[in-house]
Amino acid sequence: MDILSNLKYAEGSRKNRKRVGRGEGSNRGGTSTRGMNGQMSRSGANKKSWFEGGQMPLQRRTPKFGFTNIFKTHYQIVNVNSLQRVADEKKLGNDVLNAVSLKSLGLVSSAKQPIKILAKGELKAKVNLEVHAFSGKAKEKIEAAGGSIKKI
Repeated sequence: MDILSNLKYAEGSRKNRKRVGRGEGSNRGGTSTRGMNGQMSRSGANKKSWFEGGQMPLQRRTPKFGFTNIFKTHYQIVNVNSLQRVADEKKLGNDVLNAVSLKSLGLVSSAKQPIKILAKGELKAKVNLEVHAFSGKAKEKIEAAGGSIKKI
C-alpha cells in the first residue's frame, strides 16, 4: 500500500543539476556560482570563441607573407587526349570547335571563362580550334595531326 510519504519520482525522470540563483537557502546564493568579479560574473556575459583573454590573438601573431594576384586569369584546361577521345566518340568533322561547342561536348564547364589547350596525351584526329590560349607543344601536336588552332 502506497503512502504519500513513500512516493518517489520515477527513475530517470528528474535531472540532478544545480539550481542557481534561488537565494541564500540553496547554498548557492549571492554570486550563484559565478565567482566574485570579472566579465563572466555579469549578466549577459559572453566571450567570442576566438577571444584569448587579452593575449595577442592567433590571427595577429602568425606571420603574413606571400601575394595573391586578384587579376590572375583562371583558364579552363583541355588536354589533347580529351580532344582525341571526343573525336573518336562523336566523329567530329571539319567544324571549328569554339567555347560553346567545347561546352556542349562536355570538355569545359562554362563557355564564358577562357579556355587553354595543353599537350597531355596523343592526338591523331584533325581538329580546328578557336580558344583563348594554348601551349606550344599542344599547337605542334594539333598542327601535326592536320588541324589548326586560332587564338581569340
